[in-house]
Amino acid sequence: MDTLSYKTKSANKDSVVRKWHIVDAESQVVGRMCSKIAHILRGKHKPSYTPHVDTGDCVIVINADKLRFTGNKVNDKVYLTYSGYPGGQKKRTVREQLDRDPRIIIEKAVKGMLPKNKLGRAMYKKLFVYTGGEHPHQAQQPAPLKID
Repeated sequence: MDTLSYKTKSANKDSVVRKWHIVDAESQVVGRMCSKIAHILRGKHKPSYTPHVDTGDCVIVINADKLRFTGNKVNDKVYLTYSGYPGGQKKRTVREQLDRDPRIIIEKAVKGMLPKNKLGRAMYKKLFVYTGGEHPHQAQQPAPLKID
């Protein structure tokens, strides 16, 4: 009796092929762009996506200082940090963060969209954010990623 057996292939760390993508953040809406980046970092765009394996690609973000926010988030959204000491809470608006270090905005947004475990931390390491239009990853030949 000739039977066809279809087996689902489960990816492992040896079978993963990583590509490099480059995103130009100029005039991109932050939340929409970061959710697409998190999708790529997780590997959900691949047919070989496996939840327990890091199958994602590497992403380079350039022009992080030219982001766009919708509504009045530039003045209303606040980033909080707390040192653990009394009176150690610090607040910073998006406008202040853009002036200080705009890379943090993208990094915090993407990190919040990744899993909160070892796998998520490994995925986060494949994100490279730069404020200008230049990056040191020319040798990887990144393909431009179109975000609608």
